[in-house]
Amino acid sequence: MDLTFLERDYTIPSAFLYLFAVFSVIIFVRYIIMSGLYQRLIYDRLAKLVPARIISPKYPKDQRTKEIIWSGISSVLFGFIGVLMIMAWQRGYTAIYVDWQAYPLWYMPFSFIGALLVHETYYYWIHRWLHHPKIYKHIHKVHHDSISTSVWTSFSFHPIESILQAIIIPLMVLIVPMHLSVLLTLLMIMTVSAIINHAGVEIYPTSWRRNKIMKWFIGSTHHDLHHRRFTKNYGLYFTFWDIWMDTESEEFDEKWKKMSE
Repeated sequence: MDLTFLERDYTIPSAFLYLFAVFSVIIFVRYIIMSGLYQRLIYDRLAKLVPARIISPKYPKDQRTKEIIWSGISSVLFGFIGVLMIMAWQRGYTAIYVDWQAYPLWYMPFSFIGALLVHETYYYWIHRWLHHPKIYKHIHKVHHDSISTSVWTSFSFHPIESILQAIIIPLMVLIVPMHLSVLLTLLMIMTVSAIINHAGVEIYPTSWRRNKIMKWFIGSTHHDLHHRRFTKNYGLYFTFWDIWMDTESEEFDEKWKKMSE
């Protein structure tokens, strides 16, 4: 992995702006490409082959444009936070490491799973706070304007929510040792998961609800109910906080069975 870009001094305004622009463009273009491919290769194909799996067959014509604009703003903020994290790494303030021998190999999957669980916990409680009536109308409503979600909804947030979404990763790497490859995998999983959960098509089979491990994972059906019911299904990757806090929708099992047949 070429890490020569880390040798530049990003306290120099021109260097900072360059990396900021590069990160922002990469994040936004990745969002466009991955969302577009998922729409074309998954949603459109299943709409023809298995129409029952389509959860959100229609949404307002101007919704996609609004979502892409908000997602562009989110990408800029994500890029900014990314540069700050690189600067912190340069100065030794983070626990990110690149030496494969710095920790045992078993620690890498351990740190990855741990990061997912920490992120899930953070997100669940921040998400519930965002639904407080005094907060919701000013911030989270931007995301919930998409009642019928699509692949383009995945990054569509108010700027404050975008910052709240992104800040947990830098906070984690300030404390928890994490190999760079694990961090990059986590960032990719965040994007893929967001697209799957908002795509409006159920890709997971009915058997997942009977599997002791896979039943804990969230899919499009689970998150679609959140956009339609507002006060249920707050989870990000997993269902356990919703189950423990009694915030999982009573409709979920029935709708899951219908959508995943």
